Amino acid sequence: MTELINFHLLAGWSGMLLGALTGAVMGIFFHREDWAGGYGSYSRRMMRLGHIAFFGIGMLNLLFGLSLPSISLSAAAMGVASKGLLTAAVAMPLVGLLTRPELLTLARATTARALLRGAALVEPKTAARWAITPSSQDIS
Repeated sequence: MTELINFHLLAGWSGMLLGALTGAVMGIFFHREDWAGGYGSYSRRMMRLGHIAFFGIGMLNLLFGLSLPSISLSAAAMGVASKGLLTAAVAMPLVGLLTRPELLTLARATTARALLRGAALVEPKTAARWAITPSSQDIS
């Protein structure tokens, strides 16, 4: 388990470093009005999403690594959660940074699935609360 903890801590801090580096590179050009299609363009918004995903998924990996000693997960659930979070750590920033819309459709679905799989298995009771059930108010 120590190796898994260390690997998630490394993945988390690597995400922080890559988030800072991508932010620094984008910061060099941000003042140019037409850079990456302009501030509101799809390409530039996706690049910002990729940049912040390094920090967000990195933080999730740090928290997962720090939480492993205190949570009781089966080895199988721990493996699935670990793979989901590590997949998301690589895929989600890439989805943002690869700004070609036609390449992103499959990548977004795969990335979201990996992230949810990793996060939901950490706390099964929380995952059960996320289940969407129609209430009597929803049915008209």
